[in-house]
Amino acid sequence: MRTINLLQRMNIYQEVFLSILYRVLPIQKYLEPVYFYIYTLFGLQAIYVTALYITSWLLSGTWLSGLLAAFWYVTNRIDTTRVEFTIPLRENWALPFFAIQIAAITYFLRPNLQPLSERLTLLAIFVSTFLFSLTWQFNQFMMLMQALVLFTLDSLDMLPAAKATWLYGIQMTGLLLVCILQFFNSMILGSLLISFNLSVLIARKLQKNLKTGSFLNRLGKLLLHLFAVLCLTLFLNNIIKKILNLKSDEHIFKFLKAKFGFGATRDFDANLYLCEEAFGLLPFNTFGRLSDTLLFYAYIFVLSITVMAALAVAFHNLSDSANQQSMGQMGKCTIILKPETAYNLIHTILFGFLALSTMRMKYLWTSHMCVFASFGLCSPEIWELLLKLIHLYNPKRICIMRYSVPILILLYLCYKFWPGMMDELSELREFYDPDTVELMNWINSNTPRKAVFAGSMQLLAGVKLCTGRTLTNHPHYEDNSLRERTKAVYQIYAKRSPEDVHTLLRSFGADYVILEDSICYERRHQRGCRLRDLLDIANGHMMDGPGENDPDLKLAGHPRFCEEIKRNLPPYTAYFTRVFQNKTFHVYKLSRNK
Repeated sequence: MRTINLLQRMNIYQEVFLSILYRVLPIQKYLEPVYFYIYTLFGLQAIYVTALYITSWLLSGTWLSGLLAAFWYVTNRIDTTRVEFTIPLRENWALPFFAIQIAAITYFLRPNLQPLSERLTLLAIFVSTFLFSLTWQFNQFMMLMQALVLFTLDSLDMLPAAKATWLYGIQMTGLLLVCILQFFNSMILGSLLISFNLSVLIARKLQKNLKTGSFLNRLGKLLLHLFAVLCLTLFLNNIIKKILNLKSDEHIFKFLKAKFGFGATRDFDANLYLCEEAFGLLPFNTFGRLSDTLLFYAYIFVLSITVMAALAVAFHNLSDSANQQSMGQMGKCTIILKPETAYNLIHTILFGFLALSTMRMKYLWTSHMCVFASFGLCSPEIWELLLKLIHLYNPKRICIMRYSVPILILLYLCYKFWPGMMDELSELREFYDPDTVELMNWINSNTPRKAVFAGSMQLLAGVKLCTGRTLTNHPHYEDNSLRERTKAVYQIYAKRSPEDVHTLLRSFGADYVILEDSICYERRHQRGCRLRDLLDIANGHMMDGPGENDPDLKLAGHPRFCEEIKRNLPPYTAYFTRVFQNKTFHVYKLSRNK
């Protein structure tokens, strides 16, 4: 039996902390553990909204902006959060800390901070970065996007290089500390973020006078700098992975390669991601929902104006041949786009591209969309620029516009959405899945405590939680050996002989195998994306049903195991005995000897 260190493989330190807190606090008589967990997470979401409120207030200079951001977040909650229907998601733990980090960075990038304020802000950035990294397995990829934001702004001279260096260092330190707490998780050491941040700092040291010269001269230096950082990043990352023999994240790069059209793949793991709706493109109806609350219209309005301002500032900075300015002079030339505004602009653009390409990541974008749109509507700089463009500039008009527009939108949101939200709060719903409950009760009552079960990842997670039985494959996918094991177990849904399946399952110590009709006869996905199709393609077999197959795929020599075993024919009954059955699940006991 192979033991998995959950603290190394899974981001569950928050559950460990909560369990200790629950035992220490005198609340065990009044509050069940499940409710303590739920209330804690809901409380964390309140902190999330507060962080969005503060970020918008810091950017615009008025509390009204924060109020509008919070209202938009709540009225667009279908697209801003998944906490109401999937409470224990890792992102529900992580995103509040990410929002706190963005608020702290927004304040940190303000010019002329007092030394004490700067140190306290850096501490807040470090703590929030560390907690964000500790609670979500996708931490390194989100922070890589953030590092690209810093790199873009630093290269275009739109924020102080010293502050960018601090932020690069905090990212690496936070991630390395998480690596230590996760018992030196090699996937973190081999992350692109660490390689990229090191490359940026090295390239900056090697390439002197990067921000001097004429426009063409600086543009050439910038392109060379970009090329140097890219090459150095790939080199360092490749070296680290070779030293550590790291393959944990290779399925992600195969997925990205296939997703963006750099070649089709038959890799089972990559196709498993490609066929999931959550990893597909952002559905177009998302924009319809965001438009109903006026959020999308306001966002596009603010984004258009700030992008024009950013392009003007970037061109001005690159054209300045005597770019040895003091911070005061730098602030003067970038007055129309403050460093904190520039950061949030590039942040929303990059995370917008991420959301458009991968629907699961939209929650990082839509929440920040609320902040950015509300900031723009309440910002005197945005209205000043717009009114000057249309030759209607007047200080009084700026004051009227920055307060009247958000107030009118708030009134509209209250009128249209408040009654519906009150009705939703009065609804009571109950989860009902009698087939799964029956299965778990049967396992608890009729199988030894040391019995080993094989099946799908999502079902086995429930088996472990509800019965405590041992599993053949774990629902953790960021490990190469675990992925290979899961693929082997999933041959129960492929076209394999009973001898092959029995040998595979027994090699993992399985005593029982659970077959699900919802997988064996799946109709949710189209042909080519059903789990059985992915297994057929990976095994070189032709898929079932009408439709084309690649010319090199061959007819399988055996029928589909999950279908044929239910006929109780001798080749199958010699290896498998059915011991439980309901409308959804079929449980078979494996013979110990052929």
